Amino acid sequence: MVLGLSACADSFNTQVTRFQSQLPAPQGQTFAIVADDASLAGGIEYGQYARLVAGELVKKGYVEAANPDAANLLVRFSYGVDKGRTHVESTGIRDPFWGPWYGPRYGRGWGGWGPGWGGGFHGYGTWGYGWNDPWFGGGVQSYTVYTSGISVKIDSKSDGKRVFEGRAEAASTSNRLSYLVPNLVEAFFTGFPGNSGETVRISVAPEKTKVKK
Repeated sequence: MVLGLSACADSFNTQVTRFQSQLPAPQGQTFAIVADDASLAGGIEYGQYARLVAGELVKKGYVEAANPDAANLLVRFSYGVDKGRTHVESTGIRDPFWGPWYGPRYGRGWGGWGPGWGGGFHGYGTWGYGWNDPWFGGGVQSYTVYTSGISVKIDSKSDGKRVFEGRAEAASTSNRLSYLVPNLVEAFFTGFPGNSGETVRISVAPEKTKVKK
């Protein structure tokens, strides 16, 4: 497997950041999930992932409303994955500017979220392939790393105030949303709602791959 993500190979490692202000304790409050990104609204795929979020909130004690008009809380949900970036490193030599967490150490971290919370992921990338170069003492590894994430914002219907917002982000060699989003949702709701302003690292099960015989 790729060297730069070797520490992530055994699990799906996620960075989760959450903030809250007067988020009501789960005592039967009703909620409805709406798309925070207009381009996702009404999509079948979006609906599938939104149901995962709804399921987690129900587990916490909230009640899903029949529609947004009947809800006490509006849950604005979005997700995405960027186009990826190619990373090259010498075989057997760890790149000092690259860590298993959060991409290049000299940069912001993972980037791609755009202004505010969420809404910054667009499109898909392509896979990177290994290649050998005699000038690097036996070869180098070249692969593509994708940044994925979800954003969850909760507003009170009574006064329109934001009571919670958070996001979960991950760097991986997969750009399959059907794999990424469920894992991000699982990580996001681990220990929900968490401590306001705290960033935690949460690991969930890795992607299962079929072995060709």
